[in-house]
Amino acid sequence: MFYEDDKILIELKKPGEDSEKMAPGLHVINRLDKPVGGLVLFAKDKKTASALSTKENFDKVYYAVALGRIEGEGILEDLLLHDRNKNKSFVVKRERKGVKDAKLWYSSQDVFEYEGEEYTLLKIKLFTGRTHQIRVQFASRKHPLIGDGKYGSRVKGYIRLFCGELIIKDPEEKVFRVGLPDDFIPS
Repeated sequence: MFYEDDKILIELKKPGEDSEKMAPGLHVINRLDKPVGGLVLFAKDKKTASALSTKENFDKVYYAVALGRIEGEGILEDLLLHDRNKNKSFVVKRERKGVKDAKLWYSSQDVFEYEGEEYTLLKIKLFTGRTHQIRVQFASRKHPLIGDGKYGSRVKGYIRLFCGELIIKDPEEKVFRVGLPDDFIPS
């Protein structure tokens, strides 16, 4: 357990764990893909879950390591289609049944070299929460995340995507942070 009070529980999820099974009987507020690690928020009752399910009351910050040099900050906007049979999302050009808009903000934190390639440590905030959103939006721009073979990474290991901050406004703002795993930035 990372944090607990009478309304919420925050757990630190390891890559490979299932968010849905971490706290049976509680309401998962931010699910993380199974191969992704980081902070997961659970509500202890339906009223709290409902309140925390809005962008005004709850936000999160992710960190990722992507292939290539990505400088500055920016916003990525795409149309995404999720194929349930393949459990994979795709950037598409036009709206049609099942297509959803996807938008995120990113900021470059550091650029480093690993195995002869440049990589960028990114800080990311989501405006929308789509299946594999961060992974597919960067991969579609030739910046797959380290360890994400599903979306084009040639580097083995776990996916370098991590939910490192939770911001809860309840009513005053509380920020919960955890440091990146020691091996998050490969050396």
